[in-house]
Amino acid sequence: MTPLIPLSEAKARALEYMHKGFHCGPAVMQVMWQAYGMQNEDFLWAGIPFLSGISGQQQAPCGAVSAAAVALGLRHRCSLDDKRAAKQARESIRRSASHMVQAFQRKFGEITCRGLLNIDFSKEGEYKRFRESGVWKEKCEHYVQFVIEQLYDLEAQAVSRPQSGAQ
Repeated sequence: MTPLIPLSEAKARALEYMHKGFHCGPAVMQVMWQAYGMQNEDFLWAGIPFLSGISGQQQAPCGAVSAAAVALGLRHRCSLDDKRAAKQARESIRRSASHMVQAFQRKFGEITCRGLLNIDFSKEGEYKRFRESGVWKEKCEHYVQFVIEQLYDLEAQAVSRPQSGAQ
């Protein structure tokens, strides 16, 4: 399935959401929810915990990375009743998520929020200073846009190869 919005628009929307106060994870989830034409708004809630890692636990992966992995699972889900299709979907999701995480690591040298930003949000006032400093514009915007590009690339690769099972 080709995403319903062009990559350039998806990236622009992600930046708009971030400038409205969305964190990395929710921005990725919102854009990919739109790109994949998902109708169930419950899916949007899946990205809420992905800020400063996972709910401020910076040892966790960047929120953009986590949200992209969840988006892959939601995009390629299928009925668990069809055991063969479900097995193929799980394998495809894991392979795609692994590829995306490895590409992120190669590009940015790290996948954890703390490693990427070198800021300890557990310290009083650090998050406020982070937002006011604009570091999120210098760094986090790039992370969000990169994972969206990766998701679009993975979608294009899936479309270009013959399908042997449900997606």
